[in-house]
Amino acid sequence: MPFGRRRNRIDRSLRERGVPPEPQHKVREVAATTGPWDSADAPDDGVARIDLGSLLLPAVPGTELRVDVNAQQKVIGATLRYGDSLLQVAVFAAPRAAGIWDDVRADLARSASGQGGHLEEVDGPFGPELAGFVRATPPAQPGQPAPAPVRRPARFVGVDGPRWFLRGMISGPAAENPEAAAALEQAFRQIVVVRGSAPMPVREQLPLTLPPQAAAQLAAQQAVRQPGTPPQAAPGT
Repeated sequence: MPFGRRRNRIDRSLRERGVPPEPQHKVREVAATTGPWDSADAPDDGVARIDLGSLLLPAVPGTELRVDVNAQQKVIGATLRYGDSLLQVAVFAAPRAAGIWDDVRADLARSASGQGGHLEEVDGPFGPELAGFVRATPPAQPGQPAPAPVRRPARFVGVDGPRWFLRGMISGPAAENPEAAAALEQAFRQIVVVRGSAPMPVREQLPLTLPPQAAAQLAAQQAVRQPGTPPQAAPGT
């Protein structure tokens, strides 16, 4: 007799006797954390946070927030600057029963290697992370030839949460100097993720939105912008 049919008969027999069947899917256990936080577990710590929809970013003294938007005024990224160092953050949908950081690390390492960079796995304050360097092309200057790619130190940190995955890329001096990284690591730890209940494909980026004041300011800028001018980044908050 096929195993599937036998299991169905056992479950039906248990239901007839009032015994609930075994759960078909185990809920992934989430270890206790000191941050980043899911919105359901966020502490009442008094930290001021900037609401970007799926992300609540801490307003850490000395940091500057840059929110990048596309031509449709859709937020496509958020970056915290601290001195000469940057923390770029993004949040993605993840399955209920398993995290994706292990697979994402492998993909990032392969991608960096294919572009002339090198990232290796090390232990960091948030668990396994990637550290090394990536190849990046600086922005072209008007009237100048396209610049050659340069080597930039980088760290990729990640945290698997309940149905979400938060990724951060640290670049600049903070990618190599622990003292320079302390403020950005603290900012990453204080992020709150608002996953929402809508089903989403795994690894799809969760939607981000502008704070009302920044959205109004950006709309005013675009109202007076000349046609053909590329969209500007939203002002830091």
